[in-house]
Amino acid sequence: MKEFKPIKEGKVREIYDNGDSLIMVATDRISAFDVILKNKVTDKGKVLTQMSKFWFDYTKDILPNHMISVDTADMPEFFRTPEFEGRSMLCRKLTMLPIECIVRGYITGSGWASYQKSGVVCGISLPAGLKECDKLPEPIYTPSTKAEIGDHDENISYEKSIDVLEKIYPGKGETYATALRDNTIALYKACAEYALSKGIIIADTKFEFGLDENGNVVLADEMLTPDSSRFWPAKGYEPGHGQPSFDKQFVRDWLKANPDSDYDLPQDVIDKTIAKYKEAYLMLTGKELS
Repeated sequence: MKEFKPIKEGKVREIYDNGDSLIMVATDRISAFDVILKNKVTDKGKVLTQMSKFWFDYTKDILPNHMISVDTADMPEFFRTPEFEGRSMLCRKLTMLPIECIVRGYITGSGWASYQKSGVVCGISLPAGLKECDKLPEPIYTPSTKAEIGDHDENISYEKSIDVLEKIYPGKGETYATALRDNTIALYKACAEYALSKGIIIADTKFEFGLDENGNVVLADEMLTPDSSRFWPAKGYEPGHGQPSFDKQFVRDWLKANPDSDYDLPQDVIDKTIAKYKEAYLMLTGKELS
């Protein structure tokens, strides 16, 4: 049996080269504030992979994505073990674009902090008088550049994203930047509307895109998981303060309240976190995590 070693390890994912395709494995690692925590969160990787699969299937008519299969029977024998089951995705190889495509439908987090100071979020002026966690009149696109592990991503304007892409793809910068923006907003609107019908508000999220061999933009990485998005329960939603959430905000809040924790979570915080992830999965897909 051929052994595989990851060709790339991110904070949460490991990527394996499978010749003309890739295999992305979501581990049970968890990161916050760009640091990998000391704990593993059991089943977290399965939630991320299965939820991404759900959304990739849901949006394939809006934009093609990189998913080929999440069935390890379609992968080399090395991956047909309990360690990889449910958390591995066979994917098309793409040339990844170096922009994190962030879309905000509600004002919260760093966007709220920026708005309070200047009324502006990532260069976009917003109406006066918004309260924390208010829904925005229209979703806003606030891209950032992808940083190496350990560095912080840098927020940039849409105009700057054109410059970044133009340097790599002369003559195509604006075309690609526009495609990223328009697809990000279209995907967010369709999925936020669906999620709301299931009792979940998607406050914001980030997408990543790549180019296929013909230069077409393709959705990649993960999609609308609790790691890449803010999910709030629609029930009890009330602007004017922070909202309870289904994502790792719970972990971030605990770390902020316990600055001497050395990024080591107590078991009850881990248990509550995975329970929230699984609850969101059940609400959105109508199925228990298998």
